[in-house]
Amino acid sequence: MSRYGNRSRVGTAVSTWIANKPTTVSIDYLVLGAGGGGGGWLGGGGGGGGGLRSTTSVSGGGGANESQISVNTGIAYTVTVGGGGTGGKENVASTNGSDSVFSTITASGGGGGGVTGQSGGVGLNGGCGGGGGAADGGANFAGGTGTTGQGYNGATGTQTGAFGFGGGGGGTGAAGSTNNGGNGSANSITGSSVTRGGGGGGGRDSRGSSGFGGTGGTGGGGRGGGSSGLPVDGTVNLGGGGGGGYFLGNSGYGANGGSGIVVLRYPTSEGQITIGAGLTGSTALDGSFTVATFTAGTGTVFWTK
Repeated sequence: MSRYGNRSRVGTAVSTWIANKPTTVSIDYLVLGAGGGGGGWLGGGGGGGGGLRSTTSVSGGGGANESQISVNTGIAYTVTVGGGGTGGKENVASTNGSDSVFSTITASGGGGGGVTGQSGGVGLNGGCGGGGGAADGGANFAGGTGTTGQGYNGATGTQTGAFGFGGGGGGTGAAGSTNNGGNGSANSITGSSVTRGGGGGGGRDSRGSSGFGGTGGTGGGGRGGGSSGLPVDGTVNLGGGGGGGYFLGNSGYGANGGSGIVVLRYPTSEGQITIGAGLTGSTALDGSFTVATFTAGTGTVFWTK
């Protein structure tokens, strides 16, 4: 046998190794938590918007652009789209929105709005803070705190006698105001600009006044309720906070927060994504890039070359 008799087998092994060796895909991402529910009863605080983390614009709360991450082909990575928090009512606290996740990146759900008689009417902490509630006796309940690099704080509720507003929930782009929700942040990861993560407006204690509650922040924040109308839910997949509730018989309630979203953008030439069971998602082309958008569920994704 020739001393070179094994050459073809060695060559085949090397070629097989080269063909099967792991490759990487460069991922830009937008991960947005779900909005918090609005506080209920009297002047409930608006829910905070979901926290925002992104590589393609500033993150929420004035945070810097985050860095791209590289994923290996053939490896499964977790994706979770957070569901919106529920609105509160008398003696029932609102809830925070759920977190959204891609791989090691987690965006926190927004804080629930303050409910009079629950936790002292204070807004809950979250991706963006929930607004504080309002109550008789001039009580001014503080808003919740937003998560650093994800969102801003909710506002303090204000009440004088039978007049008052719950504080606006914080947004990804601005803090809540006395009664209006903070604005969200614009991002163009999909190829067009979309504003997400607005805070919910505070509810108006309508026993001594008429009108609507505070306005929701741009980017899906729901309007607060008042004698002129019910509180409005945060917008689905924009992570908006729910509007705060108002006095209504003995069953005043706050609105629900909007669900979050996960968007991934990567060079089409680097790989093809497979979306696993349990996730609602779709892909679209934007020039030489593929944009994968996930709107509900939890599951895994992986890329192949």
